[in-house]
Amino acid sequence: MADIEYGKVEPMDSFNRKLVENVHPADWTNPKPADKYNLVVIGAGTAGLVCAAGAAGLGAKVALIERHLLGGDCLNVGCVPSKALLRCAEIIAAARNAGNYGVKIAGDIDADFAAVMERVRRLRSRISSHDSAMRFKNLGVDVFFGEAKFTAADTVEIDGQELKFVKAVIATGARAAIPPIEGLNEAGFLTNETVFSLTQRPKKLMVLGGGPLGCEMAQAFRRLGSEVCIVEMTDHIMSREDGDAAKIVAEAFQRDGIDVLHKSEVVKIEMSGQEKIVHIKIDGDEKKIAVEQILVGAGRVPNVQGLNLEAAGVEYDQRKGVKVDDYLRTTNKNIFAAGDICLKHKFTHTADASARIVLANSLFGSRKKWSKQIICWCTYTSPAVAHTGLYKYEANEMGIEVDTFIQRFNEVDRAVTDGREDGLIKIHVKKGTDKILGATIVAENAGDMISEITLAMVNKIGLGKFANVIHPYPTIAESIRHVADVYNRTRLTPFIKKILVKWLDWKLK
Repeated sequence: MADIEYGKVEPMDSFNRKLVENVHPADWTNPKPADKYNLVVIGAGTAGLVCAAGAAGLGAKVALIERHLLGGDCLNVGCVPSKALLRCAEIIAAARNAGNYGVKIAGDIDADFAAVMERVRRLRSRISSHDSAMRFKNLGVDVFFGEAKFTAADTVEIDGQELKFVKAVIATGARAAIPPIEGLNEAGFLTNETVFSLTQRPKKLMVLGGGPLGCEMAQAFRRLGSEVCIVEMTDHIMSREDGDAAKIVAEAFQRDGIDVLHKSEVVKIEMSGQEKIVHIKIDGDEKKIAVEQILVGAGRVPNVQGLNLEAAGVEYDQRKGVKVDDYLRTTNKNIFAAGDICLKHKFTHTADASARIVLANSLFGSRKKWSKQIICWCTYTSPAVAHTGLYKYEANEMGIEVDTFIQRFNEVDRAVTDGREDGLIKIHVKKGTDKILGATIVAENAGDMISEITLAMVNKIGLGKFANVIHPYPTIAESIRHVADVYNRTRLTPFIKKILVKWLDWKLK
């Protein structure tokens, strides 16, 4: 994989030209720096943009520095293009399964891969106006393009110009982790930064890693017509997720025809003509698989290189990123960090949330704690897997006993009528109480459903209260109320039931 050329995107069609015009204009001239900034933000992904826009809106003098594309991973090589691609895959899967619903579609059903990817680029270019350099300039932000590095505890240098600051935010994000596999660099590979530049469908695709990125892209490319194989080191995909949830997705992958190799690892890669010959070790045995493309989805590493953090007194780790305290402050009290550069959970919404905390703490001296946040997320496979709060094993590690309540969707009317019975909702509460500790949902719209539970957790609303919330019927979301009903029934102990029976008998007399 070639190094990224900053400010360039392939293929350079009309849609990508519009994208670049918005988020890294070729004719952009960096402004003359102010004498001093209230806030200098390094990195213009989600965290950086939220910090810059929020501070400018409050009247602060703000500088925003980006070396590549405003919008960061989310707009350019993450959430936006991946979800546009997944939507196309969802449509073609629905067409192929139409016969199950009594709908006849004549002829072969196939994807026009070039048209699918063009749609991805078109939608991305349309959304890019939200993150454009001109928009932020109009908000009052001084936008600089180029490589930033610290030269002192209160100074950043870019293109020979010094930017003095009262406070600064490091929001340089993360990039794909590349495993040290013999022959991988020589053979070439894809990451999230390059996969959306494809214009031809790979006949055979190997995905290294069964995490969120690997699973989403594996299913999408399989549904779009590629033969797909996932190489996963553990005994199941989505190894960090609830086991029941991961099993449901694994069964969906099996129906889709995705080949998943568990407890396996790639030991080396060789080229044979245009094919990549991948040597894989599985339980001590070795096999060879020929593929056209390899997609690396083996985690993320923070972008700490080139920042000269030592000059600013900012401690960091090459693997974990910038060191921060619970207030997201670095070892330099005037420099904060937000987003993937410092967080364990590397999501767009956590980058946004951390940026809001940084704004309050850096500009106004607030004492908002990151540890107080309840983190939720979703992997957008079909069905999707969403989670919030703690897993059962995490609660147990903390010495907290839990009760778990489950509603499977084969007993939910809307799931049955929709033909989407392969799902569940699982909620963990502190043992003997209805205090919600965490939850997992497996459903097509799991990402939309999980926020109802997160809202309850943030506002300390117990599971039992959901039984009093009227949900529209029939919906998948009413399964949350079903779980509350299950919980409430556990409160009817034999002793309480005996009292109730006696009372009801007395009322009949």
